[in-house]
Amino acid sequence: MTAATTAPAGGKPDDRRPAPGDPFDQDVLPTPPGATAALLRSLLAPMKARVAVTTLLLLLQQAVVQAGPLLVAYAIDRAVPAFRAQDHGPLVAVGAGYLGCALAAGALQWAFIAAAARVNQDVLLDLRGRIFRHAQALSVDFHERYTSGRLISRSTTDVESLRELLDEGLQELVTVVLSFVYISAMLLWLDLGLGGVAVASMVPLYALVRLYQRRAARVYRARSTAIAAVIVKFVETMNGIRPVRAFRREAANDTDFGRLNARHERTNGDALLEMARYVTGSRLVANTAVAAIVLWGAYRVADGTLALGVLAAAVLYLRRLYDPIDRLGMFLNSYQSAAASLEKIAGLLAQTPSVPEPVSPRPLPPARSEHPGREVVFDGVSFGYRTGGEVLPRFDLTLPAGQTVAVVGSTGAGKSTLAKLLARFYDPSPSSQLRSSRGDPYAGRVLLDGVDLRDLAVPDLRRGVVMVTQEAFLFSGTVADNIAIGRPEATRAEMEQAAKEIGAHDFISALPDGYDTDVRKRGGRISAGQRQLVAFARALLADPAVLILDEATSSLDVPGERAVQRAMATVLKGRTAVVIAHRLSTVEIADRVLVMEHGRIVEDGEPAELIAGTGRFAQLHRAWRDSLA
Repeated sequence: MTAATTAPAGGKPDDRRPAPGDPFDQDVLPTPPGATAALLRSLLAPMKARVAVTTLLLLLQQAVVQAGPLLVAYAIDRAVPAFRAQDHGPLVAVGAGYLGCALAAGALQWAFIAAAARVNQDVLLDLRGRIFRHAQALSVDFHERYTSGRLISRSTTDVESLRELLDEGLQELVTVVLSFVYISAMLLWLDLGLGGVAVASMVPLYALVRLYQRRAARVYRARSTAIAAVIVKFVETMNGIRPVRAFRREAANDTDFGRLNARHERTNGDALLEMARYVTGSRLVANTAVAAIVLWGAYRVADGTLALGVLAAAVLYLRRLYDPIDRLGMFLNSYQSAAASLEKIAGLLAQTPSVPEPVSPRPLPPARSEHPGREVVFDGVSFGYRTGGEVLPRFDLTLPAGQTVAVVGSTGAGKSTLAKLLARFYDPSPSSQLRSSRGDPYAGRVLLDGVDLRDLAVPDLRRGVVMVTQEAFLFSGTVADNIAIGRPEATRAEMEQAAKEIGAHDFISALPDGYDTDVRKRGGRISAGQRQLVAFARALLADPAVLILDEATSSLDVPGERAVQRAMATVLKGRTAVVIAHRLSTVEIADRVLVMEHGRIVEDGEPAELIAGTGRFAQLHRAWRDSLA
């Protein structure tokens, strides 16, 4: 995965700008206006009361903390002169008050941190759950475009950025704001002139903050995208480690990863540079203001127009006013990172399924006969993927209830697309080319016993139509857990009966813990053929009306395939079945064969009838038979 860099006018490549096709371009999902703020409000809405209590604790804590300089001013101007006059009471009161403030500030700070931590963790728990649930609800075409690595980045790196903001940044922001309000009020109350100068000095600091926000927002969006690209490359490489080793892709992958990692390093450097500029500027303004106020205050003390204690309190307040400016920079650092991350999360959560659930679902009518199969009709269906042309220009097909139909044809003929439409992984939809040439043509419908699949509730559809693919994906857990996915309420006896009918019981029983054996990640503890048999048992136990086998015997050896075919001949009896396979041996269990080319049915008939003819299927069958000789 390499990409040419674009070159600016000077001719030197600019690595920071993604070239077309670069993984950075694929990371950004459109975020509707206001979606980020709406997401944050929805996360905080259920805990308004706890947020209010947390805010009150911080208000009280800051009020106690800011009382210190006032006590110092009182001590210098009143308590010390009283102590020299043998009156110890005011000085003792000041000491006790200062100690009380310190203890109260510590207690309130602990209570605030405890309350804020509970709020923060609940927000993050809710957000991670939303990402996970929404990602599962999105349609198959979204997951084919948006890689799992980016989803991982959204739920880990981006959520972690928000955690840092909630754990530290918000407290810093509120502390800075409250400090400014409290201290400005105290300075104006102590001396209007000193307070006015201090408040006026905040104007250039505010300008610096706004400038930093604008510049850092761009940098942190780029940084968030950069780390996502690193995660995507890492996940992709580890998931494909076998072909990586088989085709010696280590060096090429290392080069690609190094390029992405270097870009991440550069975006981190850009973020640090922006932070350094802000901190340098803010300290320059703060130190200049403090020096000016101290010199002016000292002159006024010498002139007798300002009390020494007031000047001392003003200096303490000024340090407390300007010291948080650096912490404000850290908050802005966290804020820009979190804002970029939250924007990406909001963009993900704003995605809607391209295969939505019906608003008013229709139930399936009662079965028309005693067998479980149902009639399937493709009525004027056209379909095209987002990235390509028309796959099914216009497709009409009727599958009677209980019929087993084999679909054969060359790669790209539309066989798997037919299966995905029947399983409603996609809805009928014309390609962009066809839509532009005809306006917005009717895309057709797929009917199950006369009911449009788009009108069926998803649970009813998934109970009625089950698809077994060549991947035979197994989840971490026991063999029994994987077989029962389609019917979690099934008994152990029912699971074993399904495994026996499909021919999987013997090898499962021979496993170390039988049906309780953990198959581990992706079913890696058992062979590919055994995983396929477990997938067949899972489909059988679900007892669907329509069963789709999309090259589902491709992982089996010849004896295993024969065993499955014998079992399936019994299992499929009475059910409507669509069998898609390159291996023509699978056709032997079919009542009917469809030959597809370029999204159209070019032959349709019984297997024996087509074999005896001179058409496309007869040629395929002869070639297959000769390959076995």
